[in-house]
Amino acid sequence: MASLTYDLTLAGLSVGGAAALTGIGLVVTYRATGVLNFAHGAIAMVCAYLLRQFTVEWQWPLWPSAVVTLLVVAPAIGLALERFVFRPLAVLGGDPAQTLVASIGVFVLLVGGAALLWGQGARDDAPTLVAADPWGQLGVAVAVAAVVGAVLRPSGGRRAPRRWTRFGRELRAVVDDRSLAVLGGIDADRVAAAGWAFGSFTAGLTGVLLAPYVRLDPYGMPLLVMEVVAVAVAARMRSLLVAVLVALGIGVAQSQLTRFHPSGRAEPLIQAVGANLFVVALLVAALVLPGVGARDALPRPATARARTPAGAWIVAVLLFLIPLGFAGRDLHTSVQVPALGVILLSLVVVTGRGGQISLGQAAYAGLGALFTALLAAGRFPLLPSLPELAALLVAALLVAPLGLLTGWPAIGRHGLALALATFAVGVGVSRFVFAQPYATSGLTLDRPAGLDGDRAYYVLELGLLAGALLATHALRRGRTGRALAAMRDDESGAAAAGVPVPSLKLAAFVAGAALAALGGGMLAMGVRAFDPAAFDPVRGLLWFAAIVVLGADSTLGALAAAALLVGLDAGTRGGVAAAVIGVLAALIGRFPAGPYEAARTALTRLRPERSPTPTPLGARVWDRLRAAAGSGHPASHTAAPPKAPRPTPHTAAPPAAEPGGGRGQKPGPTPRRATPSTRPAPPSLSAPPSAPSPPTPSAPSSPRPPSTSTPTLRQEPSVPRQEPPTPLQARALRVSYGGFIALDGVDLDVPAGRVSAVVGPNGAGKSTLFHCLAGTLRPSRGEVRLGGRDVTCVPAHARTRLGVARTFQQLAVFPSLTVAENVRVGAEQGRIADPGAVERALRLLGLDGPVRSLPAAGLPTGTLRRVELARALAGSPRVLLLDEPAAGLDTDEVAALARVLRALADDGTALLVVEHDLDLVAGLADVVHVMAAGRIVTSGPAAEVLRALGSTHPRDPLDPAAGR
Repeated sequence: MASLTYDLTLAGLSVGGAAALTGIGLVVTYRATGVLNFAHGAIAMVCAYLLRQFTVEWQWPLWPSAVVTLLVVAPAIGLALERFVFRPLAVLGGDPAQTLVASIGVFVLLVGGAALLWGQGARDDAPTLVAADPWGQLGVAVAVAAVVGAVLRPSGGRRAPRRWTRFGRELRAVVDDRSLAVLGGIDADRVAAAGWAFGSFTAGLTGVLLAPYVRLDPYGMPLLVMEVVAVAVAARMRSLLVAVLVALGIGVAQSQLTRFHPSGRAEPLIQAVGANLFVVALLVAALVLPGVGARDALPRPATARARTPAGAWIVAVLLFLIPLGFAGRDLHTSVQVPALGVILLSLVVVTGRGGQISLGQAAYAGLGALFTALLAAGRFPLLPSLPELAALLVAALLVAPLGLLTGWPAIGRHGLALALATFAVGVGVSRFVFAQPYATSGLTLDRPAGLDGDRAYYVLELGLLAGALLATHALRRGRTGRALAAMRDDESGAAAAGVPVPSLKLAAFVAGAALAALGGGMLAMGVRAFDPAAFDPVRGLLWFAAIVVLGADSTLGALAAAALLVGLDAGTRGGVAAAVIGVLAALIGRFPAGPYEAARTALTRLRPERSPTPTPLGARVWDRLRAAAGSGHPASHTAAPPKAPRPTPHTAAPPAAEPGGGRGQKPGPTPRRATPSTRPAPPSLSAPPSAPSPPTPSAPSSPRPPSTSTPTLRQEPSVPRQEPPTPLQARALRVSYGGFIALDGVDLDVPAGRVSAVVGPNGAGKSTLFHCLAGTLRPSRGEVRLGGRDVTCVPAHARTRLGVARTFQQLAVFPSLTVAENVRVGAEQGRIADPGAVERALRLLGLDGPVRSLPAAGLPTGTLRRVELARALAGSPRVLLLDEPAAGLDTDEVAALARVLRALADDGTALLVVEHDLDLVAGLADVVHVMAAGRIVTSGPAAEVLRALGSTHPRDPLDPAAGR
């Protein structure tokens, strides 16, 4: 027994040594470039094939071949990837979404290229570079880790100051802030190239060491290497020592589990766990451990999506109907296209509509195929045998709730963390379900009765595809479509607008799982068999890359991707589709908007220039000029365009913006706070105005007198102002980050009808307090009360629906929606569902002109500030939280903003402003709270507090100017 334990330990150390090399390579690449290299396994596979090509096919000596492969070819691959794929992305700003897509594209490209060059069959004659003795592979891993550690780790004794090697310092600087490192004289390209070269070297070394002991094929080996990404994730992508220890521990444990052979139903499952312990570790690391890379992982659309021309749909319909006219009855290849189209539509729902990463859709498609076969065969537990068509629909319903496997982690994960979680689920389902004979052995699948022929079944598929298209299209329209677009564009902004982001994410993943299962069942019926290889995780990566580069939010793009993937691989040589999609994905840094937009831009540049088309205002001016010329009137009387109505003294709206972001009548200086008897009454957002509405800026009629044209709430009597109620209260709030205390027992009241301001230097805790009040951060102690109700544990979106609205210091608008649609999201998700709130908010903020129809992307900062404020007001909030609302605005825009905020407070809204502009605070706030070191150190009327602050020493930490 002791001898068996020793032998199994040695075998585990051998496997763990190879896994440790993978972890080292991933950690170094990530620390040097910030990229989790999904192509690591594909590089390992290519290097293993190259060494075999040199030694077996070309009969080169082993060690010279290994030197060329590991020291020349592998680093060259890394340098090429850095120079042509990832450096353009870094120049564009290092968008994690595009970086992830490019990394997956390289993976797909290398897999497809290897399949084209060496075929898809497995090879078992790879040369052995290091003997089977585990000490050899373990020694290689330890040596590589020691060399890397000597370069990256700090030197000096325990009490000595921490010093880094020059390359280590440059590496940390480039990863922390690439642009700042360049300004500091560091050659960021050189550092990144070195990281990529070393990462590719370790990948090649891993592939060369593993090839003699595993099946060398284009699909299996890359996936096997990527399964051990858990080693790097467990090390938090930083610690080489942890990565090595975790790899060795999992390797030994997996080897020791092979000795257990339990009897009964648990035997297959335990054997599967014992053979795939790295997969179990990947699931735990991706789903349980804190996420790596929390930034958003999908590109946000720059503009509103253009409507697909009707002609494109006509062409698509005709192309899908062409197979019905074939003379022959064999449509074996054609029947796969509608099925794959339904699967890719599931990615449109999750990725295009919901903005979420999903690398595991192949798992749901495979489960749909498996459940359909089991239901039709009567082997599904607790359910009788069903007809094929009923089995297909029931399978989709059964798989839909399983979408929570990826939807639940998506609630708190973004970016790389979500990508790893979905990839882990896909790998887990593939290894523990599809690869187990107890679940899939002896399964056959027939087509529905009467639809056995290819042509008849193809007609059925077209019908199901049409239904899926209608369901997907419905998710783009109406309230749900706007909420999904808001969540995709900016999750924080969507939550602040009242969108229930967690439940909406779950709904997107559940709907995507149902569509993927439907398509998977259709695909299995089309080929009359359940093929686990058709739903392996590599397919999921390929499908994701295809749908992103061809249009994640385009249903037509999903159909084109399905036809492309099936058509390119229909020949005798597989891998063409993967190679083409891989090239497109790898070039996303060169063409960020995708191939469609690149082609459209190129065609636009080739077209001859046309005379400019006048705007509606310009057209009216020309019409008046022509009319004046025809009637003999002097042109000087008609040359000027018609002016928009000037805001009356009783309106609080800023001037209307033209589509180009220009302003109309410039507002005057910030008004002083008037007494209740003289302060103008603003238009109401909570109820329709009783008086006729004023004409919009685009209306041709002249303005009416203020007494009849301005909607008013009420005329307040000249009586002493009563103490207003306090709708929002904070009591003893405490927030700490590690050993740093951000809030230390903060008490705050935000009364109705008053403007409260919080000032203080940077780091005083203003933003932390703001997040606690808005619901985006839960304090460790204390409570937040809204109208007497404890809302401390209520999330941001639910707090918005209770009447707390907010704006952001960094603009949180939805660029793919128009100005009016942005505001409508706030009205639909806010406290009161008021159909007229959108128009009143647009009119109040001067957005009811032509600008309302423009996409938010590309509008000036001042206009976007008003869009964000209008969205918050459209939900009729009781409390409005404004985080530096004057940031990025000029003097006139600040003055207009001050008038609007003052009017809102007079209307009874409770306002809390966090602002560094003391001029705005002085002219607007009723009460000022000064924060320092996580506490409110003084509060009082604005004039008194600011006068006291103005007399402090310039270095006094209470001086807000120190934080500006």
